[in-house]
Amino acid sequence: MSILEDAKAMHEELVVLRRSLHQEPELGLRLPRTQEKVLSALQGLPLEITLGENLSSVTAVLRGERPGGAVLLRGDMDALPVQETSGVDYTSQVAGQMHACGHDLHTAGLVGAARLLCEQRSRLHGDVVFMFQPGEEGYNGAGLMIEEGVLDAAGKPLDAAYAIHVAANRLPHGVLASRPGTVSTASDVLRVTVHGRGGHGSAPFSALDPIPAACEMITAIQNWVTRTFDVLDPVVVSVGSLHAGTQHNVIPDTATFEATVRSYSEPNRERLATGLPRLARGIAAAHGLEAEADYQLLYPVTVNDAEETDFALDTAREIMGAEQVWLAPQPTSGSEDFSFVLQRVSGAMLLLGAVPAGSDHMSAPMNHSPRAVFDDVVLSRQSAVLAQLAVDRLARTAA
Repeated sequence: MSILEDAKAMHEELVVLRRSLHQEPELGLRLPRTQEKVLSALQGLPLEITLGENLSSVTAVLRGERPGGAVLLRGDMDALPVQETSGVDYTSQVAGQMHACGHDLHTAGLVGAARLLCEQRSRLHGDVVFMFQPGEEGYNGAGLMIEEGVLDAAGKPLDAAYAIHVAANRLPHGVLASRPGTVSTASDVLRVTVHGRGGHGSAPFSALDPIPAACEMITAIQNWVTRTFDVLDPVVVSVGSLHAGTQHNVIPDTATFEATVRSYSEPNRERLATGLPRLARGIAAAHGLEAEADYQLLYPVTVNDAEETDFALDTAREIMGAEQVWLAPQPTSGSEDFSFVLQRVSGAMLLLGAVPAGSDHMSAPMNHSPRAVFDDVVLSRQSAVLAQLAVDRLARTAA
């Protein structure tokens, strides 16, 4: 049988695992139940397993029976603080928490890849590292796993690293896509606190009102972006939090806002990190106020190696058929901490359309929506592609 047929043979087991994970989502770096389920699913396989010290990670190493290099496959495991309203019959049983980004599929798919590769052990030219990662949703889980040695787990340099991320919309059902170069944006946070002097709302001239200054900053940011950055190398700044005051007739002492900042290149990221705080402080000074402006770097730009991306797409075409594998015309506006892995190891992040069959992929709820639905029919494709990437990439290195 082909590796895809082998994957389909274990499909029902992977669905059970995925839905169990979906019903018990966990947040952040500590995922004890998720880790327990992964370990149970890997039990009995010829793997060298190491657990994280500062996070609930699982690193599993498969030693191939033929000499060769090493490849890493990654699946993230954490959920989001979202109240699920998808209506699926395996909906989250934990209030305020949901696998709204498909990480339950990533985890189950990587388990499937591990099982497939254990069956292929006799023909593996080297080793495979399986990276089961917590804390992708803003907790730098990949960075922490790197600090704890995941990239050195095989005891030899990694030749390549791959990951697949499912999409609840934008990609048709079952279609896999990627591109060389930038595949997703950097993600940072701007936090601003404007300090004024409170007073009565009827006499603003006797106070120093921080609210107009904060509003001016928010508007000015958008103007600054359009006049500073090339439209062909865009940036996005979206203010998602704005707070000031407690009463309609009271001028508060402070006003605060927070914004997500996305960029597609490192030079632009550096300009944002210096320019946005400078803009906020300058506007505050013009109003006779002061502003604290903190720019926090989160995840860098996710950059695919061109050769590894071509190899990964060619491998996927052999498994899925050419019509089901696309060269993405542009990056996504999301971000990924797999970027930290790709800064150190050549590799590729791939996207897989998991919108339910028959749904309109352009209007379906997107990742992170409380209504997002991911079709677990794609699990077998995910597992098969990851496994075949490891087999073929190790064989190419050995040759």
